Amino acid sequence: MSDFVTRCGLQVNGQLADFVETEILPGLDLTADHIWQGLSELIRDFAPRNRALLARRDDLQQALDHWHRDHKDGKGYEDFLREIGYLLPEGPDFCISPGEMDPEITHVAGPQLVVPVDNARFALNAANARWGSLFDALYGSDVILPPQQNSTGYNGARGAKVIDYANDFMDRTFPLMTGSHGEAIAYHLTRDSDLRTSLKDGTDTGLRYAGQFVGFQGADDSLRLLFIHHGLHVELRIDRRHPVGAGNLSGVCDIMVESALTAIMDCEDSVAAVDAADKVAVYRNWLGLMTGTLVAGLEKNGKTIERRLASDRTWQAVDGGEITLPGRSLMLVRNVGHLMTTDAVLDAAGREIPEGILDALMTSLCALHDRGQNSRAGSTYIVKPKMHGPEEAAFANDLFDRVEDILGLRRHSIKIGVMDEERRTTLNLKECIRAVKNRIFFINTGFLDRTGDEIHSDMEAGPMVRKNAMKDTVWIEAYERWNVDIGLGAGLRGRAQIGKGMWAMPDEMARMMATKAAQLSAGASCAWVPSPTAATLHALHYHDIDVVAQQAALESRPPASLADLITLPILTDLPVSDADVTSELDNNCQSILGYVVRWIDQGVGCSKVPDINGTALMEDRATLRISSQHMANWLHHGICTSEQVTASLKRMAEVVDGQNSGDNNYINMAPDFNGPAFLAACDLVFKGREQPNGYTEPLLHARRREVKAR
Repeated sequence: MSDFVTRCGLQVNGQLADFVETEILPGLDLTADHIWQGLSELIRDFAPRNRALLARRDDLQQALDHWHRDHKDGKGYEDFLREIGYLLPEGPDFCISPGEMDPEITHVAGPQLVVPVDNARFALNAANARWGSLFDALYGSDVILPPQQNSTGYNGARGAKVIDYANDFMDRTFPLMTGSHGEAIAYHLTRDSDLRTSLKDGTDTGLRYAGQFVGFQGADDSLRLLFIHHGLHVELRIDRRHPVGAGNLSGVCDIMVESALTAIMDCEDSVAAVDAADKVAVYRNWLGLMTGTLVAGLEKNGKTIERRLASDRTWQAVDGGEITLPGRSLMLVRNVGHLMTTDAVLDAAGREIPEGILDALMTSLCALHDRGQNSRAGSTYIVKPKMHGPEEAAFANDLFDRVEDILGLRRHSIKIGVMDEERRTTLNLKECIRAVKNRIFFINTGFLDRTGDEIHSDMEAGPMVRKNAMKDTVWIEAYERWNVDIGLGAGLRGRAQIGKGMWAMPDEMARMMATKAAQLSAGASCAWVPSPTAATLHALHYHDIDVVAQQAALESRPPASLADLITLPILTDLPVSDADVTSELDNNCQSILGYVVRWIDQGVGCSKVPDINGTALMEDRATLRISSQHMANWLHHGICTSEQVTASLKRMAEVVDGQNSGDNNYINMAPDFNGPAFLAACDLVFKGREQPNGYTEPLLHARRREVKAR
């Protein structure tokens, strides 16, 4: 207890107490006693409710297990779910009314970044990804073939392909009355600020839709032209002194694309925060983002480059005055779910407190320092993961009410994003939204966590199909559609975001460009991307597809089927061959080990990890949940043996060691196979069936704390 100080009946870790009292509170009209008393009362009133909700999860899981053991034919499943209160009655139709929010949430569709907030450089990169260079994104990715090899010089032939691609985008998005942007030799403004384009055949033309040109800066051969389409801005930069502009017929040296409209600063799945010191590091970076003071150093070519938050951008408006646009993404913050506790604060009985309660107060307290540089609407946007059903959504709503009272905030100024990644939330999504209808800003789907919960919930029903086959099952298609149908039915169009999941391959941009537009066609107003480059490229999809019109069209379609949604992904093609078992185990084991070894040994919660084929994937804890639950399921139903799993884990540990051979901080798992990282991977599989809802955090936290204690 020597590391703790007493505050209003709580034992608060000294690092957290000092951070709150000397870093957060200065500049705010709040006292330390007020904050600690508020936290003490939150713990008194909400911790018992939190524990009761977790107990309800356990009761429902036991009921599911017993039923599946006795009803292998699955008949009467829907009636059973209703009988035990797992599937709740739907109330009358309603429309959300979350109050004032920023246009990035309500009216404009665009890419969304998700980054670990404990990594200051990543967080700053994400915040500054509001604008991205289209030329750089194309030149440095595999969208332009062949892929750029490492070189020090500019490849003119590749640059020409980039310009052709960009001109094609301009022709689709901002067409001229006649001709093509690829034929332009000059852009110039008339005295009335009308934009004219001179073509190489001597034609002088204008935009087909003159209202798309809204602003400018500079003149003559150094000109910035601002356009708008589907609510998103694009800036054409003309500079004939620039090496690219000098070689481009039109003088265009770059196209700046409004890219990541929003960025989730993650305190949850992509961080490895296991104790008070880690939590303070997480909160400190979030505070720095809110105050605008966060700085990160980057070594490049032997020099240290200092990264800071970008400033707003200004142009002269075509119709007079100025246009000022944000230079940063609208920053959201993802708190942890209801399950975890933290040793940063102990209650009167000496117990760790629910971490989600601490997150709600601390992240909102830090956000008081936002003076409109982040949210111009004066809102705080908290993404809440891993909630199970309407009761848990209502709990979060009540918790946010109380946090607003403690901080003196207007009611419902703390907004909530409901992540639809747990089965009970999916099946009761309408009622979950109803429980937070006055503060909701976001719903989304997440394949990995949702599948992990699907497997765990129905563990006793039978062996599940292979992991990669999950994407082709009936329930997955129904899930993705159901989420959009329910969201649109509750009035989210024009009022809140409907999101879809991550493109996990940051080096596979050509494939992303070929496929990710389908998420917008399916009704998403935002979709997750793993990097600023991906955000800039994905932004082009939002110009090609009018998301608002697409959502309006989807509102009249027949809703997804509940029967499809509860169709279990049971493996019927039995027996599974030895070769297929080995292949499946190796795939899952490599996936787990590649991520766990960095999490446990280095405290890295999000990283680019090679898969079994060497493809780099941006991974977080959701990867572990689906892979570990799948193997636990196959073990339980005798599709594989513990000996086969152990052999695969050892075999794949050697593969992962080889993949990390260039990392000086890496600790090999082979040949001893007894280090905490390898043992954590074993725990995830062999203890996976007994973990609450199949979550990985309790096991990971225990092993990471073991490493830190050394």
